[in-house]
Amino acid sequence: STQSRSSAASDVYKRQGDMSDDSPFFITGSEQKGPWLITCDHARNHVPAAVNGGSLGLSVCEMQRHIAYDVGAEGLSLALGKYLQSPVLCSNFSRLVIDPNRGEDDPTLLMKVYDGTLIPANRNTDAADVERRLEAYHRPYHKAYSELATSDRAIVAVHSFTPRLKGRSPRPWEIGILFAKDRRLADLTIARLQARGNLTVGINEPYDGHLPGDSIDQHALPRDLLNILIEVRNDLIRTKKEQNAWAQLLAPILRQALAATDTSKAGE
Repeated sequence: STQSRSSAASDVYKRQGDMSDDSPFFITGSEQKGPWLITCDHARNHVPAAVNGGSLGLSVCEMQRHIAYDVGAEGLSLALGKYLQSPVLCSNFSRLVIDPNRGEDDPTLLMKVYDGTLIPANRNTDAADVERRLEAYHRPYHKAYSELATSDRAIVAVHSFTPRLKGRSPRPWEIGILFAKDRRLADLTIARLQARGNLTVGINEPYDGHLPGDSIDQHALPRDLLNILIEVRNDLIRTKKEQNAWAQLLAPILRQALAATDTSKAGE
């Protein structure tokens, strides 16, 4: 219960000490020549100083939950970038500031309540507030995304999901592979993951892979770029060791899938 937090955990969350840079994104391995672009839309729970003084009015515990960012996804993305020798694009602002994996007209672009938690600094936001956050964070991130998403790269979007959402039944999948109309990379990756025999693989689970206006919809589908969205359950990638282990598992599977992929147009 959020009402039974310890006194230490109930302190209002402020910007982390090592995050003085309020740039809306960061790119790692821009010099890498591998055939991938790894993206992490929800990499960090950072709240820039320009947004309500660097706080959304939530406790440390709340800001460490999945509502604020994709736990473990940044580390997994960076490890994948290393193994695939490809650039990694990460957001540098919490999804609660504004969600970069939503279109500008999506009603969940700026959440006022998420998984039972009221977001105090978002409660009274108006259209002008949303526009300021779009201009400062969302649009620069997508500009960088567009510049990196070249025709010779396949996009791997890395996310994580909570083991349980909104009090529902536990989610049984260790990993989910999401896709919209383009299944070229996804089907081959799913087959290789299932062939291991020790993973419960979600196919467009725990979410549907088609979300109009999301990052893949904006940057991959209009240009028929090969793409895949990977969701790993966040209790499995909380440590650097776990993140590295999953990257070591996924990298060869992705390489094999790409080598076997029909690069003809995705079609409808």
